[in-house]
Amino acid sequence: MVNVASRRLDAPPVVLAATLGLAAACWAVAAWLMDGMDMGVATRPGSFGFFAAAWVTMMAAMMLPGAAPAFARHVRLSGKASAALPFAGTYLAVWALAGGVAYALDRPHGSLAAGAVVIAAGVYELTPAKRHFRQRCRQNAASGLGYGLCCAGSGIGLMAMLVALGVMSLFWMAMVAVVCCAQKLLPAKAAIDVPVALAIFGLGLVIVYAPSLVPGLTPPAM
Repeated sequence: MVNVASRRLDAPPVVLAATLGLAAACWAVAAWLMDGMDMGVATRPGSFGFFAAAWVTMMAAMMLPGAAPAFARHVRLSGKASAALPFAGTYLAVWALAGGVAYALDRPHGSLAAGAVVIAAGVYELTPAKRHFRQRCRQNAASGLGYGLCCAGSGIGLMAMLVALGVMSLFWMAMVAVVCCAQKLLPAKAAIDVPVALAIFGLGLVIVYAPSLVPGLTPPAM
């Protein structure tokens, strides 16, 4: 009986460490897959097979650190370490499906379109829908599917921004990952969230009116 209780207490830290370790490994793999692929707004996703592999790896790298505490909470509530696998699997499946949508909708575009998407992402950060999904993403979830849908609803603007600016950009991937992780782990505060939204909005304006000021946004002229 004591051993069972001890295993239940040990399971959440183990799940937390394993999730963060997997995320770190996925960052390394993503960097390898994306090497030489970043062409800014001119980036093309390549074949569906390559894009799917890169996207799933990217989502695991970006989303697992912020989701790790939710995985650990789910394990603690269920009392079984094995409960983490289906929860995490369905969570990542939601992001994988989002990648399919991104691949289907992606079209060649320039800095004007990219700037418009970034501006829209900044506006979305201040909407009631964003606040609703972000709050739900910080609550205990009964399933990885529900948790994934709420987190996708919270991060849809940021992910659209990543795709528009260069889906194979390690820099923008890291920037979006930091914001997504912070929003999962920290409570909403207008003193922080409004300046972040305004910064995203301002970045969009710079991309529209002075794209040359954003390094790596457009490929160098041949």
